[in-house]
Amino acid sequence: MTTPTADDHRPAVPYGTPDAPRIAVRGEARLEVDPEIARIGISVASRGKDRRTALDDLTRRNTAALELIKSYGDAVEHLETGAFSISPELKEKGRGERVHAYHGRVHLTAELADFTSLGELTTRLADLDLTRVDGPWWALRPDSPAHRQARQQAVKEAVQRAGEYAEALGTTLSALVELADIGAEDAPPRPQAPGRMRSMAYGAAAEDTAAPLDLEPQRQKIYAAVNARFTMVPPRL
Repeated sequence: MTTPTADDHRPAVPYGTPDAPRIAVRGEARLEVDPEIARIGISVASRGKDRRTALDDLTRRNTAALELIKSYGDAVEHLETGAFSISPELKEKGRGERVHAYHGRVHLTAELADFTSLGELTTRLADLDLTRVDGPWWALRPDSPAHRQARQQAVKEAVQRAGEYAEALGTTLSALVELADIGAEDAPPRPQAPGRMRSMAYGAAAEDTAAPLDLEPQRQKIYAAVNARFTMVPPRL
């Protein structure tokens, strides 16, 4: 009795038969589309000689940032608060653990679909005291029609490629045997890199409001691929 090997457990590749030859192809699609949403990160900071002062200042500045963001109404589709911290800063010299000051920080994330409001909002946020703005990160919505368009284009490309192979043999396709989405078990794609804007503001706001930033949306690249197998009418070779 022979011991089964690793090769014995591998599924047989469907090569087809002389009466039903098979063609295996790969269909791909690459699209570039405009983004649908933009995310920005806002960090509000405070510093005080004692914990209560740092906390009160942080609360006041966080409220000001939230009210400013919410004033844009439906242009802001999503707003959430992330990490919050109050930490002591110890004196470098001297004995014992003597606190020199307290630092506070809270992080916000805003998501906008109105890119006209985006430039103005980021400028006004960066104009606030001890406030930092990062981003924007451009993206498509998970249910964006662009994803469906890319998948459909990949399938059409697979059918066209298989038809061209059959045509080269002087025959035609007869049936679809298998259609497999490639990458279903792969790790999710990394998020798009930040756009051009990255600004920080530390200090008092200027008396005159700064001009809105001119932000150019970053085109989004979409890739889709499928494996397809077809049977074809037996060619006369």
